[in-house]
Amino acid sequence: MKKVIVSGHICIDITPEISAQGDKTLGDILMPGKLLQTGAATISTGGVVANTGLAMKKFGANVSLMGKVGCDEFGDMIINILKKYDADAGIIRAENEATSYSVVLAVPGIDRMFLHCPGANDTFTASDVPEEALQDAALFHFGYPPIMKKMYQDGGSELIKLMQKVKDAGCATSLDMTAVDPSTEAGRADWKTIITNVIPYIDFFVPSIEELCFMIDRKRFEGWQQRAGSGDITEILDLENDIKPLAEKCMAMGCKVLLLKCGSKGMYLKTSGENAIKKISPRLELNINDWADKDIFMPALKIEKIVSATGAGDTSIAAFETAMLNGEPAQNCLVLAVATGACCVTAYDALSGLKPLEELKERSDIKCLLI
Repeated sequence: MKKVIVSGHICIDITPEISAQGDKTLGDILMPGKLLQTGAATISTGGVVANTGLAMKKFGANVSLMGKVGCDEFGDMIINILKKYDADAGIIRAENEATSYSVVLAVPGIDRMFLHCPGANDTFTASDVPEEALQDAALFHFGYPPIMKKMYQDGGSELIKLMQKVKDAGCATSLDMTAVDPSTEAGRADWKTIITNVIPYIDFFVPSIEELCFMIDRKRFEGWQQRAGSGDITEILDLENDIKPLAEKCMAMGCKVLLLKCGSKGMYLKTSGENAIKKISPRLELNINDWADKDIFMPALKIEKIVSATGAGDTSIAAFETAMLNGEPAQNCLVLAVATGACCVTAYDALSGLKPLEELKERSDIKCLLI
């Protein structure tokens, strides 16, 4: 079975249960001096290492996790959770560093808000990924450099160093992003230059459309913000006029496989031609005809009740990449990614709502989309 490494950001997520608030905005709900009564809190691992890594494990992939936590109570909680999946061996315990945590405010009908402490993720570097672990790995998936300080400082030199190290070891590479606050040090980083410099070492680039637009086309992003007002940006996006032009801009930078998470709209897959796809590590055993020159938009599936979107993007990627490792053609990988995202949002944490990929393939609304 092909080996996968999922590395990058890891934290503990604390998600209080918040009931629907009618037509109120998040600003109305979180007013100074107001008491907002909540239900029980869900406490779970978060970040790409836990969300994508453990989801891939649940899907049957051969996964090793690599991240960094502190020697504190939150760190103990993360290790204990990962031990249940036999997935704690690659986690570094850092002395005198705090474990990252997020308080996730998931109000039904409103996009999530996070109170986040990056903790030990800020000191993660390329040296924290052992070279010997890469020797037999088919895929290395890394996530959330915008909230890992060493990865975006100095023009992203540490991120570039890491991904070049992985490519030199013969692995296929995958990179995910996350939202960034424009007012922070990370938000002021030159992300367009960072992406331009790292993309030659990336085989699968899997950001959300808002993240990508903020980073490589700020003027377009500001236009989207104006059109959306206080609403969800993805709701106002048009495939031909918004999504595809941004994807083309990313492909022109040298992207091989681009998977864009488009929120409630769905997901968009764009791939390069045969020559570029052939450069992806042979350890993946990709069928070139199945992956070259793809241009596919897959609308989101209808969901009766959305509980929380926490981890939906991460688990969608887990389904996409697990299916790819299993030899599925690109379209099937995309279909299973969208289906998994729909499952994920039915639970407060990232993993509880997931279904086995083989089970998803038998659903009538999914089976008809597979090739």
